Amino acid sequence: MTKPKGLIIVLIIFIFLLMVASSAGHSTGQTENSYKAGNGKVVLFINLTGTVSAGTTNMFRSELSNIDNSSVKAVIISVDAGGGMLQQALDIDKYINSTENKGINVYAYVLPGGSATYTATYVTMDATGLYMAPGTMIGLSQPDLVGGTSTQEQNDIIQMGHVMESMALAHNRNGTAASSMVLNDSEYSSAQASNIKLSDGNFASMNAMLAGLNLSAYGKEYVHQSVYDNFLGFIANPLIAGIFILIGIVAVFLDLYHGTIVLSVIGVVMIGLGLLGADIINASIFGLILLLLAGILIFLEFKTNHGIALLSGLITGIAGIYFLASSYGTSSPGYSPAPFGESFYMFSIAIILIGILLIIYISKILKSQRREIYTGAESLKGHSADVVTPMKRNEKGFVMIDGVQWEAINIGVDVNRSEKVVIIERKGLTLIVKKI
Repeated sequence: MTKPKGLIIVLIIFIFLLMVASSAGHSTGQTENSYKAGNGKVVLFINLTGTVSAGTTNMFRSELSNIDNSSVKAVIISVDAGGGMLQQALDIDKYINSTENKGINVYAYVLPGGSATYTATYVTMDATGLYMAPGTMIGLSQPDLVGGTSTQEQNDIIQMGHVMESMALAHNRNGTAASSMVLNDSEYSSAQASNIKLSDGNFASMNAMLAGLNLSAYGKEYVHQSVYDNFLGFIANPLIAGIFILIGIVAVFLDLYHGTIVLSVIGVVMIGLGLLGADIINASIFGLILLLLAGILIFLEFKTNHGIALLSGLITGIAGIYFLASSYGTSSPGYSPAPFGESFYMFSIAIILIGILLIIYISKILKSQRREIYTGAESLKGHSADVVTPMKRNEKGFVMIDGVQWEAINIGVDVNRSEKVVIIERKGLTLIVKKI
């Protein structure tokens, strides 16, 4: 019986590369939270950089839920962020509002050379004060309802336009300009935003803003995303969740066909992680159904071995991953911008490459099994095999024949790894061997 070591290695390497690619550029530092220890009032700095994700939301929740105005003077959000899931930004707004209700002002500052675009605008617009460095930009806030109809998407845009306008008006900013960032996908420079009262002013640096807000004398504490936050940001991604679910389903089916335990464990873990991510992003059930169908089609390739089932499975799997991000049939307001770009096509190519590896692997298995069917068990008698695991006399181990591992019992003298043995007979799935 064979052990699919090659495929296991491929899966492990692929998972590792996904995690490295996703976590690149994220900080794993955490604040020491000395502001909770009564060391005097401080200004709490929270980084909002890159993509607004579930990890970002968890960072805001864990930090802002545990502060009060006896220890924290103000919160400053350092902004250089863009896309993400709109629901995550709206959840962050709840924590910002809760902090303001505690009597703590929350300021957003768009860092020099940075921007507050797409999903990030929904966070910055809800801050007590919104300031920008000269030359920075804000806007492009129109949501993208993946998989929805044009009517549904237009209704979503109008709804989010009202949300943006209400946040601006609540902080005495230009509601019309704010809603235009959503309705018309408008973008404003720092100078324009200040002139039309979309922002509360410009500061050349963070220190200049602290001085302007009379916060320079207070201590400073800095918050970055933790390892757990990065993990949430990694897994709560429709592309990553979809790939995990699809590969996990294939791994489980492969183990049913093969009768090992290792791939089942890997498959169940990957499916569990994928479903966790899908649950966090409130994924469409239609996407999950397509992924299950894709897994079944890919598994059928083990039976047919002609490539059609695999190709159909890959296409269905890519569609399933795409529709995981769909807001159709869910309460999600969508993304800004659409979550799929060049990375989606790159991962689609990666899936196809894995499919090619599966075809090669399955072909090798079926080739061995067909030879067994047509010529019978006696055909192995007298053939030589390579020892995989050392075996003493009358001890079980494994040998390799034409790239396929078999369980074997050694009836001769002790044999070591890589030595040659001859097959005396076959009993079921076990070979009787001895040293040549």
